Amino acid sequence: MMLKKGATAVVCLLLVVTGYAQQKTSDDVMKGFMDKRFGMFIHWGPVSLRGTEIGWSRDKQVSKEDYDSLYKEFDPILFNADKWAKVAKEAGMKYLTITARHHDGFCLWPTKFSPYNISYTPFKKDIVGELARACKKQGIKFCIYYTILDWWHPDYPIHSAHNSTIDPKADMNKYVTYMKNQLRELITNYDPYMLWFDGGWEEPWTNEMGKDIYDYLKKLKPDVIVNNRLGKEMAGMENKKIDHKDMVGDYDTPEQTVGRMNMVTPWESCFTICDQWSWKPNDKMKSLKECLRILSQAAGGNGNLLLNVGPMPDGRIEARQATRLKEIGDWLKMNGEAVYGTLGGPYEPTNNYATTRKENKIFLHVINTDTAFIDLKGLMGRKIMKTYTMSGKAVSIQPLDDGYKIMLPAELTGKLQYIIVLELDGSAEAISNRSQ
Repeated sequence: MMLKKGATAVVCLLLVVTGYAQQKTSDDVMKGFMDKRFGMFIHWGPVSLRGTEIGWSRDKQVSKEDYDSLYKEFDPILFNADKWAKVAKEAGMKYLTITARHHDGFCLWPTKFSPYNISYTPFKKDIVGELARACKKQGIKFCIYYTILDWWHPDYPIHSAHNSTIDPKADMNKYVTYMKNQLRELITNYDPYMLWFDGGWEEPWTNEMGKDIYDYLKKLKPDVIVNNRLGKEMAGMENKKIDHKDMVGDYDTPEQTVGRMNMVTPWESCFTICDQWSWKPNDKMKSLKECLRILSQAAGGNGNLLLNVGPMPDGRIEARQATRLKEIGDWLKMNGEAVYGTLGGPYEPTNNYATTRKENKIFLHVINTDTAFIDLKGLMGRKIMKTYTMSGKAVSIQPLDDGYKIMLPAELTGKLQYIIVLELDGSAEAISNRSQ
């Protein structure tokens, strides 16, 4: 639509007044993010000294007084940023997101805007800075988690997860300025690829505040990727179907559940490798089979997986967690072609299988290896010309009235999930989604 000069000025003024973003993250940058498919989440801080959940255990399992004093003894002398980044790389992860500031308000970098930070601990070193440099060495994109709420800060109106009483002395305007100062500091000092926000569900935070922060970030770094938790509209733990036009941010964030298949709006599921986000002694850990299922179903739904580890109080990633990640990485060395840089579909993921696609290939992720066959609906104008495992072994296929029966190799029954390649007589990427 062509606008006269005066009309253009009016539209620009309306955009400013209503708070809509002047610039969104570019499509090319978002495609690059979604092509990565697999990243590491890290929840860590002084709370690891107690082994309870970060933020949420404050004023519950751990008293506020005790929790807020833990930083005085936080001295993770075995922390090695290069080792963390190497663990992520060996796992096949393409980006890494660290909780620079969680809901408890403690900052893992030496911020100039709060005394509650790493420089006031016995350790003193800049965790965020060291990790940013280590990721760059390993070719991993460095990302920062930053919460909206802060139960420690006097200007944020709520001071506990378990008591929503509004503090009349708090000043939300001052708090938003505090946030902007810290976000400018993080972007200027560490140049993050992506910012992962959280904590916007409490009453003091509004959707308009989220739009304002998003616009502010776009002025600081136009192509920084921003998740959708600046606003109120997100899938969250309920995995609800959201109204994407009301979403503030670049991609959706279902939590502890695989997101819904979506070929339009980018999304990323975040999961814990154990049960708790931060480190817990003897926490139950997910099996390799479970981790691979989640990864394949996420990619099959056209989404990413952000898998969390919780480092120990001394700064090490627990050996058993590092081993599990290495096992995922070994699987990806063989099967990464079916994950990175693919589109989800054309079939919606099930508990038995998921599919991804690239060029003329459909990659069938066989999740349930105890079954003898998988039935697939027809591909609407495309034919399957060749079927084989990623190791090159031929796989039998039988035509059906409206599809195909893929006969699974008997020798792989009960084994770890694997990939079958379906080569088509044309583009797999152009096929419309097929539900089962």
